[in-house]
Amino acid sequence: LCRGGLAERLCRLQNRQRSAISFWRHQCISDAKIPSDKSGVLIVKILEIFEECTIQVAICQQLEQSPAPLSPEDAAINAEEPILKVLFTRETAAHLKSRPQDVIHIYPPWQKLLLRNADVPVIMNTYFSQKVLLSEHSEAREKTYGLTKMLIRKNIISLAETFRLDDPDDELHQLSSDHSVACAPQIHNNCDSKWHPSALSALNDSLLEIVESQGAVGWREAQVRVVIQRVYCLTARQGYRSHLQGNKSFCATPIMNTESPNVRLCLLVQDAYGMFSEVQLQFLSSTDDIEQHWKRREGKFCCLSGMKILQRTTRGRALGLFSLIDSLWPPVMPVKVPGQNQDSELITTNLPPPSFCYILTVPSGEVHVEVDEEEQISNLYRPPTVRGLKEILQVDGSNERCSFWAQVLYLRLQTKHSVPINQREILLFVTDSTLQNVVHMIPKVVAVSVTASCVLSVELMEALSVASRLVFFKDALWGNGRIICVERTVLLLQKPLLCSAAGADLSELTGPVRLDELDSTTQANSVCALRGTVVGVNESTAFSWPTCDRCGNGKLELCPQDRESLYCKPCSEVVITPVLKMQLEVFLSCPSRPQSTVKVKVCHEISFRLFVLLTILLFLQSYEVQSVLGKEVGLLNCYVHSVSSHPNCVALEEIVLL
Repeated sequence: LCRGGLAERLCRLQNRQRSAISFWRHQCISDAKIPSDKSGVLIVKILEIFEECTIQVAICQQLEQSPAPLSPEDAAINAEEPILKVLFTRETAAHLKSRPQDVIHIYPPWQKLLLRNADVPVIMNTYFSQKVLLSEHSEAREKTYGLTKMLIRKNIISLAETFRLDDPDDELHQLSSDHSVACAPQIHNNCDSKWHPSALSALNDSLLEIVESQGAVGWREAQVRVVIQRVYCLTARQGYRSHLQGNKSFCATPIMNTESPNVRLCLLVQDAYGMFSEVQLQFLSSTDDIEQHWKRREGKFCCLSGMKILQRTTRGRALGLFSLIDSLWPPVMPVKVPGQNQDSELITTNLPPPSFCYILTVPSGEVHVEVDEEEQISNLYRPPTVRGLKEILQVDGSNERCSFWAQVLYLRLQTKHSVPINQREILLFVTDSTLQNVVHMIPKVVAVSVTASCVLSVELMEALSVASRLVFFKDALWGNGRIICVERTVLLLQKPLLCSAAGADLSELTGPVRLDELDSTTQANSVCALRGTVVGVNESTAFSWPTCDRCGNGKLELCPQDRESLYCKPCSEVVITPVLKMQLEVFLSCPSRPQSTVKVKVCHEISFRLFVLLTILLFLQSYEVQSVLGKEVGLLNCYVHSVSSHPNCVALEEIVLL
């Protein structure tokens, strides 16, 4: 808000008003305690209650004084006493829990509004109101009614009707008293009235109109018809994690662990006017939930009811959400414009993207989901535009969503010891045919950073731990020379059926994968191929150890029966052909970087291509460094730890590609 502006002053005024109301209610310890000061108090008796535009309207009869000795049923109605229309806000109505025949004391500063051409005055500013319990009979009646939910007639007034926007093509529906039912929280993928008798009378296509008419507490009768643009998962907030324990299907961290936090299914929906909302649904409990929901829901129409507004967020507060919304804008089909007649030639390309979005959730209970498998894909659905990595790297911009299909060659957990292990990110090194076919200027392999907020399924992580896989990256973030998987990014092992290729070359790799050779353009946290000549060995850090060729156990023991053999306890067997692992640092002279000191660390995995002789001598603890100096090293796949200019040094680690 602008400092000193009208909006900031209004916000402060509203905060003071809420504080004053809360303090006044706190002073009234119980309903039976009525403030002694009766000056200016308006005493009314409720005759009828209904709701309109989130305001509770009570038709009341003004009383001269509170009929203390009588019960509400015994207080006779005097036709000479004036009739008033009293307005209560949703919060005040929830506090009073009024019913017909209740007596209400309204304390100053209430206001009376006299409308032109209307005989009934309107009472406003009724924040300081208190219901009066007149007798023991009333208290018993109050306790009995407190167990049941009162059905209040709700008049749904269309905004078009409010502003007198006559459109012969649109029929205005108004919910009558016959449809005053309490609906359970539901979300349907088919808006057929067979599930809801009141669907035809309460169905709407505007999220804003539903919010205006239903308010933030919860939608009861009305439904809104929207199209599901995206299906994804978000990690549960700290307050939600106590609701469900033991969910091990997804990990919010890039590594697999046994204490995976819970994830919640979310839908990004759009109405006929182009307005977006994020709907947070139930927690997931099985590994195929996300793909199942994505297949059955994305691109389909659904009807929302029983929703509660969790938050109204703006572009400045939720950059990640609005970067996804911007990728879906402008709409693929003309959308309705509030206040205008809808003609077929309406152009929506110049409409500004939404500046705010409502976060919706389910107040309580299970979400009932009805799916129509035969429903057609909506014309408003915008599928992800799949592009080649070469095209993405050439896009000028920041924080843009992109989708691509790539081969994962290597994954690495970031080892920042100051960051907890469950908050670290991983690097996925990927490539595709568009990068493998380039000659220069563009890397053949790029790093995709997966943040801790991106939900990865255990199925995906297990597949990548075994072999290289083709992965579909949907709605990743591209900017400042990096591709990042953040919240609302989805990684899948299968390609979506609905996606637009935009002319990109999406053919699969056929030959061996090539890495860029080490040169002056190589950067840290990248992978490269290396060739050179051994010029030195760091003897102080060199060591080796044998491991089991079956389970990889590195703590082998001497066999009790045969002291010349090794024994593996986890396998309970003798290791005939142990795998030698070692850690060794060597210095190379590379023609591609003649002025740099190139240090390569061989760790955990033995490289027979490096120097078999050195490996054997290390294992026997009797090697000669001079025997390996000057040896030529072929192409090695390496991860670049650091590149420095003072001193001019490159630190690498040999890796094994998936």
